[in-house]
Amino acid sequence: MKFDIKEEHLIIKPYKSNGTIQVREQKGTYQEIRRVLSWLLILIFISIPFLQYNGQQAVLLNVVNQQFRFFAVTFWPQDFILLASVFMVGAFALFFVTSWLGRVWCGFVCPQTVWTLAYIWVEHRIEGTRNQRIALDKQANSFAKLQKKFTKHLLWLLMSAVSASTFISYFIPATVLYHEIMTFNCSGVVTFWLCFFTLCTYGNAGWLREKVCTDMCPYARFQAAMFDKNTLLVAYDKTRGEGRAPRKIKDDPKQLGLGDCVDCKLCVDVCPTGIDIRNGMQYECINCGLCIDACNETMERFNYQKGLISYTSEQQLLDKKSKRVNFKVMAYGIFVVIISIATSVWISSRIPLETSILRDRNALYRTNYLGIVENTYTLKVLNKTQQALHYQIAVTGLVGSTLTLPKNLKIAAGDMREIPVTLSVDGYNLTERITDISFTIRAIEQPDIALNKMTVFYSDNNKKYARR
Repeated sequence: MKFDIKEEHLIIKPYKSNGTIQVREQKGTYQEIRRVLSWLLILIFISIPFLQYNGQQAVLLNVVNQQFRFFAVTFWPQDFILLASVFMVGAFALFFVTSWLGRVWCGFVCPQTVWTLAYIWVEHRIEGTRNQRIALDKQANSFAKLQKKFTKHLLWLLMSAVSASTFISYFIPATVLYHEIMTFNCSGVVTFWLCFFTLCTYGNAGWLREKVCTDMCPYARFQAAMFDKNTLLVAYDKTRGEGRAPRKIKDDPKQLGLGDCVDCKLCVDVCPTGIDIRNGMQYECINCGLCIDACNETMERFNYQKGLISYTSEQQLLDKKSKRVNFKVMAYGIFVVIISIATSVWISSRIPLETSILRDRNALYRTNYLGIVENTYTLKVLNKTQQALHYQIAVTGLVGSTLTLPKNLKIAAGDMREIPVTLSVDGYNLTERITDISFTIRAIEQPDIALNKMTVFYSDNNKKYARR
């Protein structure tokens, strides 16, 4: 069933796929911006795993050892709430940009868009223009056709393999991973994930393409909740463009009673999702601006004013004043700034040291023939820094106490060490059966790394040690 929902200048139609969408290659301002951004993002994506910091991979998400390293900071499972806060910053930043500028994320920097258009670029170079590709698909199988198809899919698979190996190098040290790949010495687990992500990239960018955006991506579904009449979007000026009809370049549209749209359908041919932007705002539109470049090219050829399709807002389409910055946009922006500052302060004040104290469960305390009371503890100390450190342990809250522990308290980066500790005190110095004490663990090389951990010291009734 087909239906139209009309509201003055807007007509919204349901999306209907018409098979494989052959995208026409387009040049223009927005295409150039996206091309530069795409190359920049791909280079960053490939380069990050090779960055070194203090002699090790700067960014490494080591799932096996549960260590997520970002340059000087290493996140552990205990820091999950911090990592979640970082993702919250990214999420609300996306909401802020969407409320303000629409789906520019989808159109310019989303990995699905970047890889899909890269695959289309390869397809164009091998199989020809849009019309040539359509004609090739209709041809009967021949050696020339199969050769082109084979070459295209082989290059797609190679691109997918590069993408997959790069992605996995964020989780396995790049030097180790690529050495194993080059020597054909990958483990079964690594081989599985290489094949899995290769096929996923190949399938998403080569075959599914726009179906990922229109049918699978949840962002396309809930983005409308962040839109308002001032949100920037790609739209067709119906007042200026209708009635649309073909004409010659020298024809005067006013004398013919026509609008500026020449019905060339180039805006449809260049759309990665295959929609007609002239049908109004549609959730399939990813705001890539390719239709704007195509339409401006046609307007320039006919010597018409550019901007029949443009980045605009619903308010502007209705000839009303549009507020680029409104309360909702400001609220999102302020919230992003607040949680960004809070997260930054939280991470900078984080102590890269974790300690837990376990008591001897067999005996709360021991008293020898001299009246010395002993409590035994096991300190689990986790070095959350990226270098080996020596630690010193002290105790406060117990006058005249003696601390017995190993001499060499060196802990490697990312390691946890169990340290047996015996705390002794003369029974005459005890006034309570349970005394609150505090262990202080401090790194010798970096005194700012220190942590206090509270526990208790048990003893017998102090009257037992009273002098006669």
